[in-house]
Amino acid sequence: MEVEDAGDGLITVTLTEVAINDRKRAAVEQSIEIVRRRVDETGTREPTIQHQGDERILIQLPGIKNPDRIKRLLGKTAKMVFRLVDTTTTVSDAKRGRLPPGSELLDDDAERTAAGGPVQYVVRKRVMVSGESLVDAAPTYEQGRPVVSFRFDAVGAKRFGDATKANVGRPFAIVLDNRVISAPVIREPILGGSGIISGRFSVQEANDLAVLLRAGALPAPLKILEERTVGPDLGADSIRAGKIASIFAFVLVMVFMVLAYGLFGIVSDLALLANLFLIVGGLSVGQATLTLPGIAGIVLTIGMAVDANVLIFERIREEMRTGKTPFAAIEAGYKKAFTTIVDANVTTLIAALLLLIFGSGPVKGFGVTLAIGIATSMFTAILLTRMVITFWMHWRRPSALPL
Repeated sequence: MEVEDAGDGLITVTLTEVAINDRKRAAVEQSIEIVRRRVDETGTREPTIQHQGDERILIQLPGIKNPDRIKRLLGKTAKMVFRLVDTTTTVSDAKRGRLPPGSELLDDDAERTAAGGPVQYVVRKRVMVSGESLVDAAPTYEQGRPVVSFRFDAVGAKRFGDATKANVGRPFAIVLDNRVISAPVIREPILGGSGIISGRFSVQEANDLAVLLRAGALPAPLKILEERTVGPDLGADSIRAGKIASIFAFVLVMVFMVLAYGLFGIVSDLALLANLFLIVGGLSVGQATLTLPGIAGIVLTIGMAVDANVLIFERIREEMRTGKTPFAAIEAGYKKAFTTIVDANVTTLIAALLLLIFGSGPVKGFGVTLAIGIATSMFTAILLTRMVITFWMHWRRPSALPL
């Protein structure tokens, strides 16, 4: 901060340019995190939420069916506070300018008067409890009507209990973004740290309010500057192109393995097919959506699985050159290549887990398929191929290996 003498015993305190930029940066970072929480609550798969310049946020949401709901969720600051209703004056007096100091006139979020205007309340500006103390919110029902239950942390529960204990019989307003959503009368002290927000909610409105409260309040309002919609055909074409590329890569790898390693290459190809089925099965069990980055992860996994077999087969060749029998060469080849394969896969698995933990959107999708692929390729490239080759060796008992 910069402090200047303004004369007459006054000083002027201003934030430096660096401090202002730091606050803006912190607000954007916090907004991104809260937006991500709100979007995640809607069940949107693999959203992209990231910086765009210094003061903008880019949000890409694939496959959403109700964009208007998303815009409503992102357009609300969702700052909720609990404030006492001022009963020392009436709304009519407040409208005529006789508003008590420390109070203000707020509209109800849903209630309407007979004339069609919003119901209004004279509300104290002093905050009893802030929504920052909320730790949970969930939609539920009370007497057949949708409501939202909430729960405070220890500090908020104490403040809420003290406030309700001191104001039994008085109405208090639950205010969201400067609009009253409910104004019940305090019948008795609420000491448990939890309560119910009732109002004229639809089921969807109760769900959305719970989402907003769980995700937290934005540090500043968000304004939509630009909105684009990409048709499903473009995404489908991209997925189709990715699948075709994957099939070509798969076929070329299989052909190479057969040409390079003969019968053992065919065994490797069978393991590769099994690996692909296991990856798809893992994605199905986890109910993951196959996206372009996910397809890229599968292609990379194919290469890594074949790489493990290349290491094993080349090691077997080296053992055969030393004069070992086929059985001994296979045993030594798998044993000596095992450590190298495990080291390579573990380091890649660590990278995939980091993508899962810290990544978002497409990056996370890539990490999911890569992590599943690494686990399945370790099984198919090492255990499955060895089982098949060992069975063939005991069956045919060759004097030389077809490598």
